[in-house]
Amino acid sequence: MVDHTGPAPELRSLQPDEWDSAYGNLLRAFGGLPEADEERQLWRALTEFGRFLAAWDGDQCVASGGAFSFRLTVPGGASVPAAGVTMVSVAATHRRRGLLTAMMRRQLDDIRSWGEPLAVLTASEPAIYGRFGYGAATFQLDAEIDTLRAGLSVPAGTHDVRLRYADPAEVLDACEAVYAQLVPGRPGMLARRPGWEKVGVLDPEGERGGASPLQCVVAERDGATVGYARFRVKPSWGPGGPDGEVALSALDALDPAAAAALWRFLFDLDLTSSLRVRGRPVDDAWQYLVKDVRRCRPALRDALYVRPVEVDAALAARTYRTPVDVVLEVEDAFCPWNAGRWRLSGDAKGAVCEPTRDAADLALSARELGAAYLGGVSLTALAAAGRVRELRGGALAEASAAFGGDPAPWLPHGF
Repeated sequence: MVDHTGPAPELRSLQPDEWDSAYGNLLRAFGGLPEADEERQLWRALTEFGRFLAAWDGDQCVASGGAFSFRLTVPGGASVPAAGVTMVSVAATHRRRGLLTAMMRRQLDDIRSWGEPLAVLTASEPAIYGRFGYGAATFQLDAEIDTLRAGLSVPAGTHDVRLRYADPAEVLDACEAVYAQLVPGRPGMLARRPGWEKVGVLDPEGERGGASPLQCVVAERDGATVGYARFRVKPSWGPGGPDGEVALSALDALDPAAAAALWRFLFDLDLTSSLRVRGRPVDDAWQYLVKDVRRCRPALRDALYVRPVEVDAALAARTYRTPVDVVLEVEDAFCPWNAGRWRLSGDAKGAVCEPTRDAADLALSARELGAAYLGGVSLTALAAAGRVRELRGGALAEASAAFGGDPAPWLPHGF
């Protein structure tokens, strides 16, 4: 039995000289495996002190949680301030003392004071965060592609794209410029602050799983970089000959031909027969380039969880696919300033959200509002699960159509 007695640990802002202790507690909570020095140093450099909390039992860190300052693309293309909740852990010796709830309470109060209308996170255990108002808003596609049998058809112009190998670090600026051009076009993408581009080229030997060091191929047209792919190759030989695997780390491209050229390259690598894909958009184009999608074994996973910190500011920050004028009855016990009725009026040009005493059209909690916020989860689907209630006939269809969007929201990397 774990001893849950004793005085409550002290919760306070994390100081720079305390970072190693807090990070050690985090690693222990997630299995205790050590990280390479370069990885540890990068995460320390990215830590925004003043936005991170830790709980202390004497001189021992027993819980931590933080929030990176991000800007998140929302439907309509606006870049909205969002707190990227991260580094959340509670030591096994100090569970069931209310530490997590205390951190979530303090953190959401802080985020509100910083003027950030959204909080976002990726969840190691999704059931934990629903009770704090976070809803699964984006999903991602994984696949194990049999490249010898799936086949690939490419669009016109693919042959005009030039591909070349490059050192991932040496072309980092050019690749980051491609990524930055894509950010406004897809909800869920993060505008990367300086330093974050280095996360994509971290290459600790202990995390390669027997594969090669990280490789990079850039796509060029008329001398300009129009795409790139980062990947590893894991050689393998079976009774029938070479049977290697390509593991994709990242692929971004500015147009269909550049994307197709990169996918074709990955499919055709010598001595390989499979391509392992992780964390791609659910509407990723490769699904419509392959000749036999059954040979790809696609699988869906949850990714980004969204929580409205200020309902009115969050809903007014995005646009709506079709005109909408609806009164939402929002339940939010954890952030009671959000609870009540809000009139949302908007269209593809903008929106206004204000408190109202008018009769409600739809009833839902902050969790469902977060799930639907980026347009990838429909209010109609949530209603079918009993998580949204229609109070005025026709309001559900109207609001669900307005909240929907295209392309599918996508979180390109974790944090």
